[in-house]
Amino acid sequence: MYLFQRVSDLQTYLTTERVNNRSVGFVPTMGALHAGHLKLVKRSLAENQITVASIFVNPTQFNDASDLEKYPRTLGKDLEMLAGVGCDVVFLPQVATIYPTDLNTEVTIDFGGLDQVLEGAQRPGHFAGVAQVVNRLLNIVQPHYLYLGQKDYQQQLIIKRLIAVLQLPVKVVVVATERESDGLAMSSRNLLLDPELRPRSVLLQQTLEGAKNRLAAGEPVPEIEKWALEQLTQPDFNPEYFSIVNGENLLPPDPATLPDLVVACTAVWAGKVRLIDNLVLRGSL
Repeated sequence: MYLFQRVSDLQTYLTTERVNNRSVGFVPTMGALHAGHLKLVKRSLAENQITVASIFVNPTQFNDASDLEKYPRTLGKDLEMLAGVGCDVVFLPQVATIYPTDLNTEVTIDFGGLDQVLEGAQRPGHFAGVAQVVNRLLNIVQPHYLYLGQKDYQQQLIIKRLIAVLQLPVKVVVVATERESDGLAMSSRNLLLDPELRPRSVLLQQTLEGAKNRLAAGEPVPEIEKWALEQLTQPDFNPEYFSIVNGENLLPPDPATLPDLVVACTAVWAGKVRLIDNLVLRGSL
């Protein structure tokens, strides 16, 4: 497994590989890896000759400085895990590498409202930072395929929009959420959960499944959302939102004719840790 910190070294290596017509898959991460990240890497390994993973805790997507400071960093363990599944290349840039002072890396495009709802409403500026770092990493790595997890559902829609608007030559592959044995969506933030709250955090997935059953039974969307918020409001648990949306544009679905893709998205504080999850209620990705 090759480790690169400098853009020039990484690009020299990848250019040589591309000359040999080898496809490049890319998995961007912020570290604190878990089985969900490895699932993305394994998918890329199965579909490409070269797989690149990056580890970079991006400061521009944190709207809360204390959240950035608390974000878990486990580089040694991360590298062991990536080597263990056979990842070919790991890119480990510094902040100055991604955001050099002599380069304007800001991205200003119209996301068609995708960045204004759900996470966008709760975390102002978050998706501007996501777009900025993803565009920069794609320009550096220049992969054929970009692998993203379904768990960050809104984020993958925004990245797809970014790629379409900027006409970047990369295809997005969305991989289903990896879950713990009890159903909790795997997340780097799970490491920060209070041990007493961890078993109860499965509440998110149970509520999402309940919403799916209620929608299938014909219950109106507003009533399902109200029920879900009541389920998620418990001691030590405080929901920010539970929204059932059109999976293509994140707008409320037409109650008269449900769209082909309907997704429930939620964000819940479990003590001092903010968890997000989603579930496709109708259709498939």
